[in-house]
Amino acid sequence: MVTGMQSRTSAPRTGRPRSAAADAAILAATRAALVELGWSKLTLGDVATRAGVAKTTLYRRWAGKNELVVDAVAALFDELELPDRGSLSADIEGVVLQFAAILARPEAKSGLMAVLAESTRDDALRERIRASVVDRQKRLVVEGRRRAQVRGELPPESDPSAAARTVDLIFDMVAGAVVHRTLVCAEPVTPTWVHDFTRVLLLGLSGAATPEA
Repeated sequence: MVTGMQSRTSAPRTGRPRSAAADAAILAATRAALVELGWSKLTLGDVATRAGVAKTTLYRRWAGKNELVVDAVAALFDELELPDRGSLSADIEGVVLQFAAILARPEAKSGLMAVLAESTRDDALRERIRASVVDRQKRLVVEGRRRAQVRGELPPESDPSAAARTVDLIFDMVAGAVVHRTLVCAEPVTPTWVHDFTRVLLLGLSGAATPEA
């Protein structure tokens, strides 16, 4: 009796496998709709039409507009890669320039600003942004610090809790500065600005105030 029940409950679910190509088309259509229509006018029906899929396809993947838009924005930031330029400062400059380039794209501006505005009224949306965008991109900080430690540019950190706090702080400083400059102040992120920002990040205010040799 128990064996029979186990075999029924553990039977694998059947159905059409999820298509990566369809997902990519849906997320691209979502970003295009955000640029053209804005958050308030965007509907899942419009996204489905643009992507060339049935509306039910969207509902099988996402519970609603909030989740869909966050994933569409998160996919843009998944394009970020930490370059290996031979030094910690050069690596930071490379990834910051990539980040700024993504934020300069209309679909990134529209999508990120929309979900951030909505998240002020929706705690669940805020948590999804944290999990899908913020926490996912902390991989860049983790990898950058590991690489710098191997090079001998940073000391090893044996306390996992302290290391995690350091990663959070570095991410907040980098992301906060670049988002503020590009989306709040609408100022360009130039190579000179990135170089100066990196000096402040690595040396602190007193060190960065000292002229370079």
